[in-house]
Amino acid sequence: MHLPYPIIRLKKGKEKSVLQRHPWVFSGAIAEEPDSLDNGDVVQVVAANGEYLATGHFQRGTISIRCFDFSGTPANEQLFRTKIRDSIALRRTLHLPSEATNCYRLFHGEGDGLPGLIADVYGKTLVLQTYTLGMHKLKPLLAKLFMEELPALEAIYDKSADTMSKHGNQVQEDSFLAKKEHYEADAYVSENGIRFSVDFIHGQKTGFFLDQRDNRQLLKHYALGKTVLNTFCYTGGFSLAALEGGATSVHSVDSSARAMEGLEKNIRLNAPDGKHQSFTEDVMSFLRKLDQPYDILVLDPPAFAKHINQAGNAMIGYRNLNTEGLKHLRKGGLLFTFSCSQAIDKLLFRKIVFQSALQAKREVKILHQLSQPADHPVSIYHPEAEYLKGLVLYVD
Repeated sequence: MHLPYPIIRLKKGKEKSVLQRHPWVFSGAIAEEPDSLDNGDVVQVVAANGEYLATGHFQRGTISIRCFDFSGTPANEQLFRTKIRDSIALRRTLHLPSEATNCYRLFHGEGDGLPGLIADVYGKTLVLQTYTLGMHKLKPLLAKLFMEELPALEAIYDKSADTMSKHGNQVQEDSFLAKKEHYEADAYVSENGIRFSVDFIHGQKTGFFLDQRDNRQLLKHYALGKTVLNTFCYTGGFSLAALEGGATSVHSVDSSARAMEGLEKNIRLNAPDGKHQSFTEDVMSFLRKLDQPYDILVLDPPAFAKHINQAGNAMIGYRNLNTEGLKHLRKGGLLFTFSCSQAIDKLLFRKIVFQSALQAKREVKILHQLSQPADHPVSIYHPEAEYLKGLVLYVD
């Protein structure tokens, strides 16, 4: 097979994972690479015997290559258009967008076949984030393709500066990549019929945590007549779901004043009836001085471990948080607890919560084991993409 890309040869015996279509090639597997390679270059990966394995983007680091093709197809516009069309087809299978939900993930990195690319839709705006220099260099092409394949889009906003800098790449500030004449961002978007004002320019991630949509709907199912505490609430996704489900009172806690401003705006959009109260403070401090029990408690913290070498401290953090949370549930209460740390897998997270239950001396039953929704797909060949873990616990 003859492709016009620099060749990276693997050590003997290191081709197995690539043959099994895992998209990551680690630096320790590489036997030879050209001296002239730059970060973001397209390369072809070959076995020790020279057999073609995959095409991907090169970047110096622990993960040296992120593969986006295993067939030998040239890395041209048609390849990327096909990937985007496939991602759109999947969302249509999921009935996204719909009348009730017009904010969703359109492209999910490895899960949709392009490592390093995230694209979220908020009404008529697409927010794009790149995590690798290879994908970042493709932004103009990707924006063109998204606009052509989704005519309902009116703008594409690049929000990659922060994600790229965290991976050691300094890039231009966030900006619009495409914008139709007379474009104005939607005043709000809808998720399962609940309205949210999303600040995709200043907010965390792409503006909203779309990966909790199904889990918020589950909370809504249990909320009727309940008192609810939503911690690490950000702009109030779980809080609004609880109110929509008929909760008698909802308390929301987050240390970010900006997030709480967004939450209050969302409360006014949906439920200005006095059933909600906000607390801008550290969650652990709030829990430790708490003197009242709740029927439902949500623990949805930011990632405690972004890398495997942080897993030890993260385990302690999750254990302490869940122990404290379990103390403040009524008999028969529900704990919705989550981890979005990739370094903490499902089994380890369950073991941590087991330790918390022992420390809190509560009888606990698992009702649901949760993950990210289907518009955040996980490739069968790349299980690492299943980053969101959650449990719903019945607490006696």
